[in-house]
This record gives sequence, structure tokens and C-alpha cells, in this order.
Amino acid sequence: MNTIQMVDLKGQYLKIKEEVDNAVDEVFNSTAFINGPKVISFQKNLESYLGVKHVIPCANGTDALQIAMMGLGLKPGDEVITADFTFAATVEVIALLGLTPVLVDVDPINFNIDLEAIVKAITPKTKAIVPVHLFGLCANMEAIMEIAKNHKLYVIEDNAQAIGANYKFSDGRIAKAGTIGDLGCTSFFPSKNLGCYGDGGAIFTNNDELAYTLRGIVNHGMYERYHHDVVGVNSRLDSVQAAILDIKLKHLDNYNKARRNSAREYTKALKHHPNLIVPSGKDECEGICDTCDCHVFHQYTLRIIDGDRNGLVKHLNEKGIPCGVYYPIPLHKQKAYTDDRYNEEDFRVTNQLCEEVISLPMHTELTNEMITYIADAVKEFLDN
Repeated sequence: MNTIQMVDLKGQYLKIKEEVDNAVDEVFNSTAFINGPKVISFQKNLESYLGVKHVIPCANGTDALQIAMMGLGLKPGDEVITADFTFAATVEVIALLGLTPVLVDVDPINFNIDLEAIVKAITPKTKAIVPVHLFGLCANMEAIMEIAKNHKLYVIEDNAQAIGANYKFSDGRIAKAGTIGDLGCTSFFPSKNLGCYGDGGAIFTNNDELAYTLRGIVNHGMYERYHHDVVGVNSRLDSVQAAILDIKLKHLDNYNKARRNSAREYTKALKHHPNLIVPSGKDECEGICDTCDCHVFHQYTLRIIDGDRNGLVKHLNEKGIPCGVYYPIPLHKQKAYTDDRYNEEDFRVTNQLCEEVISLPMHTELTNEMITYIADAVKEFLDN
């Protein structure tokens, strides 16, 4: 058995090495490193894949969130509701723009933003909701869009962990994660389901006017060289990364299928253990049946019940098994984002998850032998 990696980027690369190397060589030979043909090609292909009118590539996922909020014209003091249980990038851009982050609790089953908590947090100053599709599973977008409509709020999907996931509405309609709200934002960080070999990001929208604004913002506010019509930033996806992403996009569905297959094997091995809660999908399904593509398993995250999560981390590491705790400290307890308005009683689920969650290795190169070894190591510790 090969060494187990948390994310095996090298193994994945070796399978597409010739395609990637040829695409990168084309960029080097053209010397069109910024806004070159490869960027346009990737943009168009991603629009087609997602079924969205506009993809605006940018430098990284954090920039994507910031640019989205700039494009909506949010002003200092405007309140933006988002989940407490997520990576800091989601909230830091809110603070950077002088907006007011409003953190709320999450659902204990799927880890995504809690609907009742959203409604409770809305005030006359609220202007937007940022649901995070955590670990590869869409938040309840149908309900969130209804809340937003009733309160005249924008919705910005943080889709950094769920690209390629499908969301099924109650009427049977299906949409890709990140294409449902006013805007969707994603990251192409190397470890993502669709990752480049550096930094990269993108914004999605079906709104023509908004897309036009965003294309100016990402390029110093310019639509014509040296004519700065809006306040902008320098946030462009470079051609090398776009060339790599264009190749990997062709494989994304297979990559996500491989992740679901691995998740299925993990769940078979672990679901009946009394100290474990395995991941769930939409409507509390496991999200890993043969016809289900609601979950793309950016992470495979367990909850350890009545057990020593930190001891399990140490045990796995001693057996050569990497793992991750996403996330050990809730955002409302982070020094940068503490606020006297927050009441600990409003974050009971998040606080509990921070003590219980552990993510096992999850990537496209996992073998059943590796999964069995990992699952056996988890049960060995919990049973002792």
C-alpha cells in the first residue's frame, strides 16, 4: 500500500500529466500569461458545465467573495449573515469591506447554515446572506432563496468546497451549486475538487449587468485601458492556472464520482459504530447512493460521540494516517471576530461540532485498501 496522503495531488497529476504539460507549454510558447486565450477558453467551458451565463475568473476564492460584495454595492455598516462553522475567508472579506458580519449557528446533521438562525438574525440593516456549501454539500438553497426574497436580500453562495454538486429543488429542477443565488463564488486552491497548481478563483452569475460590473472590478475597474469606471482591484486568473483548470474540468465529474465511491466505502465500514456519526446528504440521506450527486465530498467528516477526538487524531497520525480538524475554533470565538452581541446559547451546534469533528483522507486516488486500513484504525481506537 502506498503512503496515505490527506490529498494526493501528485498521484492525480501523473494521470493527466501529458494533457497538463502540453497545455502549459502552449501558454509558455504564446507568452499570453494574463487574460490570454486559455483564460477565455476555461471561462467558456466552465459556463457551459455549470449552466450559468457568466463566469468571471479571478485570482483566488477569497477575492471572489470580496469582489462579489463590491459588485453588489454593499456599504459599510450593512449586515451580512453567514455561518459560524466555516473557514475565516468567508467572514474576513465582510470585515475588510467595513460591512458587519453576523454569524449564526449551523445544522447538526449537514453542518450547513441553520434556516431558523438566519431568520432570527435578520434586521433592517441586513443586506445579504452567504450560505457556505460546507464539505461538498449544498445548503438548503430553496429555503434560503425564499427567505431572501421575503426580506429583499442578496444571496452569495460560498461554493469553494462544492463545485460540481447538484441541488435538486422540490419541483424536480436541478441546478449546479453556486448558480442559484445572485452570485456564486469558488476557489481553485490546489486541494479543491477542481484545483489548479497555485491560486485561482471565480464568480458566477446569471445577471448580465452584475457580470459587467464584476469584470471591471477584477481588472482595476477598467473596461477600456486607462479608463477606470469603478473602484476595482487587481485579481486576475493567470493563463497557466486557467490552462490547468481547463484540463481538469474535463475530469471533474469523474473526480467527484471517485470521492463519492470512497465516501461510500468509508460509510459502509463506519456507519454502525456507536461513537460515530457519518456524513449525511440532502434530506438526511448519506449522499452517496448510485444516483445521488448532491454531495461531492470535499471532505469526509465524522462526528466523534462520547469519545476522545484529539486522542484519535494522535492515534491516526501514529499509524501514518493524516487527518484534519475543520474547524477547531468557531469564528465567533476568534479574536478578530468576537462581538459583544453574540450569545453562546446561539452557537450550541457549532461549539459542539468544533469538539467532535474529524476529517479523514479524501481525494481521487484513495484505494479500498487504504480506506479499510483507515477505518480499522478509527474503530481500533474507539473500541479500546
